[in-house]
Amino acid sequence: MKPVVALVGRPNVGKSTLFNRLTQTRDAIVADFAGLTRDRHYGNGRLGKHEFIVIDTGGFEPDAGSGIFKEMAKQTRQAVAEADVVIFVVDAREGLSAQDHEIANELRRLGKPCLLVANKAEGMHDGTKLVDFYELGFGDVHGISAAHGQGIRGLVELALAPLNLPDPDDEADEDDVNKPIKLAVAGRPNVGKSTLINTWLGEERLVAFDMPGTTRDAISVPFERNGQRFELIDTAGLRRKGRVFEAIEKFSVVKTLQAIESANVVLLLLDATQGVTDQDAHIAGYILESGRAVVIAVNKWDAVDSYQREQVQRQIETRLPFLKFAALHFISAIKRQGLGPVWQAIAQAHKSATRKMSTPVLTRLLLEAVQFQAPKRSGMFRPKLRYAHQGGMNPPVIVIHGNSLEHVTEAYKRFLEGRFRKEFDLVGTPLRIQFKSSQNPFAEKDE
Repeated sequence: MKPVVALVGRPNVGKSTLFNRLTQTRDAIVADFAGLTRDRHYGNGRLGKHEFIVIDTGGFEPDAGSGIFKEMAKQTRQAVAEADVVIFVVDAREGLSAQDHEIANELRRLGKPCLLVANKAEGMHDGTKLVDFYELGFGDVHGISAAHGQGIRGLVELALAPLNLPDPDDEADEDDVNKPIKLAVAGRPNVGKSTLINTWLGEERLVAFDMPGTTRDAISVPFERNGQRFELIDTAGLRRKGRVFEAIEKFSVVKTLQAIESANVVLLLLDATQGVTDQDAHIAGYILESGRAVVIAVNKWDAVDSYQREQVQRQIETRLPFLKFAALHFISAIKRQGLGPVWQAIAQAHKSATRKMSTPVLTRLLLEAVQFQAPKRSGMFRPKLRYAHQGGMNPPVIVIHGNSLEHVTEAYKRFLEGRFRKEFDLVGTPLRIQFKSSQNPFAEKDE
């Protein structure tokens, strides 16, 4: 699972600038908690082959008594609890403050590995202005400039070094047919994840046992159904109570993101009584971005009337149009209604995500599609699509070769995707199409 790095510090020290530098984008997944006026922001960072999750927090005031500052402090403590390593950001220009001491004391109490970073240190070559920060008791002070990108790579290397991350190339091959299907159940708090998991593990009497989690307490539960082995990656956290597993509804964005990254298939659970919210759309967007196979299940279907059912179906069409390829099921976890088709959809989604597609068949389909409808001409050029082959699985990737393929429109790309999906019966998985244009051998000639 991806390691988690939390950025902590008082207001206006440059945490958000550092966050944008680490994620190389201003787009972030937002955890929108009801009633909160300030939220944590989540984004993806990368160092070489290693990816990590970055959490940006509001200004931290540990002794805040009430109001927004108390809520911001609560959010920051949650971010620290979720993190593998904390980057404590101070302001090199303004120098050490009493609030920095308060934050340092709080971080020591929370007991997470911590790096002390002095931001806005551009031009401070001798480092004498950073000496005062040693009083905080976190060892070396690392001077950086988030705005100018100075010292960022070295900072990330220091943050990730103690975690002993495995080389992604050494990880097990996901294509092994003997391996269980990794299934993550994702959704907002109180949509019924606990009820659904307990129904699977308890009422259906599935084979299950504890598997030790990582340092972030991510727990997976192997079980078997109709001869098919699964490995449930829980986003809520599971504990054992007697002979029954009990799911604890403790919302954690990090746990959800890590579970999605680790899964082969994600079951996105929605609440029929609340409809499709912004948070549902955020989670769905991350599933699509991660390339995971997905099945959508709307829980508590027995608790709504016909009008509400119609509204929910309309909301799914309008708010989750990018998941049209996913199977949609309406269930009641508490009454164990509609669960059989969900299992069938999960198996189908995994089968589609790991489908092997031969080059001759792909090329034949491509040429038939071009014959049926040629791509639009762009100026003097009309894209020429010559052949196709499979470039990856989970999600399936189709690589198309030819000339002037940079002029292929999005509409034509969707047309090709529909042809490939129909031929290979790809249901429940994203399909990525990549174009590679051949170089013109005369392009660099002066004649």
